[in-house]
Amino acid sequence: MNKILKIALNILIFAVIAGFGYYMIRSMNSDNRTRAGEQHAESTFVSPYTLVNSFEFNSDVICFDVFDDEIYAVLTDRISVSSGFDYPGGTFADVRDFMINNDGMYLLFPTKIELYNFAKQRESEWNACSDNADYVAMTTSKNYIFVTDAANKNIVQYDRKGNLVRFIKSPEGFIIPSHTFDIININDTIYVSNSGRHQIESYTLDGEFISSFGKSGSQAGAFAGCCNPVFLVATSGENILTSEKGNPRISSYGKDGKFRSILFDATMLGGGTNAYRMKVSDDHIYIANKKTVSVYGRNILECASATGNSCKNSCSGCPNRK
Repeated sequence: MNKILKIALNILIFAVIAGFGYYMIRSMNSDNRTRAGEQHAESTFVSPYTLVNSFEFNSDVICFDVFDDEIYAVLTDRISVSSGFDYPGGTFADVRDFMINNDGMYLLFPTKIELYNFAKQRESEWNACSDNADYVAMTTSKNYIFVTDAANKNIVQYDRKGNLVRFIKSPEGFIIPSHTFDIININDTIYVSNSGRHQIESYTLDGEFISSFGKSGSQAGAFAGCCNPVFLVATSGENILTSEKGNPRISSYGKDGKFRSILFDATMLGGGTNAYRMKVSDDHIYIANKKTVSVYGRNILECASATGNSCKNSCSGCPNRK
């Protein structure tokens, strides 16, 4: 009897080991097929944009903006212009966001905002309204400046003189695991990334919540990871471009939240896991990667193929247009 039990036990152990080995081999083959499929998908991706120019700066670009067809890049010790002119002096290593308009150059620090004129003279400065503020991003309207605060998980609204107007909170609650809290203005509607919820929310200039869109997932039209999207930018056609980290990519959405297309995949952007800063000017998309800001224009033929539109001098169906 004992001999029969031993034989049965040995058979059972062998079956378990064989089954585990079969499972491991099957899993490895499945992973290989998945990776091969992903690589094939990446290799067949065709962007509707093509590289038209690039500018290299002396050190990594912390943040940047485009004004009058010039790239203004914030470096650790200066603001450098693509034409070769520098605004020397200053300590900008902790600058969180940078914006240029006819008022001058706005620099956002974790606990303050500084405004410089184009002669590099500081016009004004105002400190955060909260002791533990951790400012991330900013945008402006005609009469207001809006700043996101990751520590207090709200939007801080100032008038153009730096006076506090109000704090804006999400009715769903902002979840901001890291500094992924961008904000933009499209025709006096404020859009902000609620990255921990994988959503983009919209507000009126009076701070009233309008709506939200976005969903979790790795597929096109969804946001993956702990906190995406990271960066937002508005196009001339009033669409929203999103930049994601983890598997970096840049996608296009209508201001109504409808997904349009992926514009840049990780391979085209340069790889890594960080989100890429971007700006839009006219029909060009500017993307920062370490010391370089690359300029992309619409690839009209590829755009026509992707959208089914005929293209001559323009492409109304392209992602950067309505």
